Amino acid sequence: MKNTAFYIARRYLLSKKGSTAVTFITWLSACAMMVAVASMFIIISVFSGLEVLNQDLISNLHADLTITSKTGKLLPDANNLVSKIKANKNVVHFSRVIEEKVYIDYDNVGEIGYLRGVDSAYTSVNPINKTIYYGTYPSFKYVNEVLMENNLNNRLAIPVGSNNATATLMMPRPGVGMISKEADIFNKKNVYVTGIFPGNDQLNNYIIAPLELSQQLLNLPKNSAYSIVIKLKDAANPNQVKSELQDSLGNKVVIKTQKEENAAFWKMINTEKFFIYLIFALVIFITTFNLAGAIIILQLDKKEQSKSLISLGFPLRSLRMVYFYTGLLIVTFGVISGLVVGTAICYLQIQTGLFKASATLPFPVKIVGENYVIVAAVAAFFGISVSFIFSKINKRYFRA
Repeated sequence: MKNTAFYIARRYLLSKKGSTAVTFITWLSACAMMVAVASMFIIISVFSGLEVLNQDLISNLHADLTITSKTGKLLPDANNLVSKIKANKNVVHFSRVIEEKVYIDYDNVGEIGYLRGVDSAYTSVNPINKTIYYGTYPSFKYVNEVLMENNLNNRLAIPVGSNNATATLMMPRPGVGMISKEADIFNKKNVYVTGIFPGNDQLNNYIIAPLELSQQLLNLPKNSAYSIVIKLKDAANPNQVKSELQDSLGNKVVIKTQKEENAAFWKMINTEKFFIYLIFALVIFITTFNLAGAIIILQLDKKEQSKSLISLGFPLRSLRMVYFYTGLLIVTFGVISGLVVGTAICYLQIQTGLFKASATLPFPVKIVGENYVIVAAVAAFFGISVSFIFSKINKRYFRA
């Protein structure tokens, strides 16, 4: 009887005979399911692409592991820490960093930015030099060469690569006593911009400069640092290396992984992702009302045929399965065709960058196997549930 019910359901769906209106409504519900599934797949694929893009941008600022002082800004006994870090076989590269707010002035236009002083090994840990789209990375031959974030440079309009166009960095000078002249308030250094890198929420208003420049502006010793950033041999398991280094370096320092450094950011991303799933699950749920309508109208249209089948001894339960299988076939068509259409559009975007998030940046897309499972599971759950509920037939149809 199961094979018979499925055969009849397939005939109801594919047969060219019958009411044109019923056929139209049936295929309209299938197409609606296809569009909803394709839309959900495309959106979460774009979201997956945005996750990868943000992760790449963050990796230019945050390393696999970051070591900071437990009390105060300055790392205690930095040279001793460096020797112990070198002894760990899981560490490939490391770099000293000093980061502080700074006031930058050019041609009587001023802005507050973030000065990140780094040593020459920094690009081995965070390859920010690969993101430069205009100019070059500082050579570290001169202490006053800096790399600047795009938006900050646009506001200040500093010429790039010109030794004659220098901006002034000003840092409040620590100390006590009376202030008698401007030199008592600020430490100043003239710098010129060698290159520009793109900014985002994590890199906004940043200036990358040699470590010595930060030390001079802050009156710090030569080997001092606020933090040490580390690149691991195997970045897939940073917690194990973190534990080893914590035992080696002691409790005067705090070690954080990249995810821990950006815990608030990733919490926001995961929350947005959850609501995206929730909204499109709701869209698919609403779409299944078309499926419910198609099943009900099909029951009304095939009422006389159903009476004939019952009269010939066809069980009522099997007749219900006919309409359930019809709904199941509509859902199957909608899910498969929706995923195919969604995948095709995603590949088109990956290859051509047809749809732009801005004038120069196409929407990033990443096709992930997990997304197929999520979309198919959501659509199947609602589709099967609606098919089962609305396939139940009222016995009044068969009263004389």
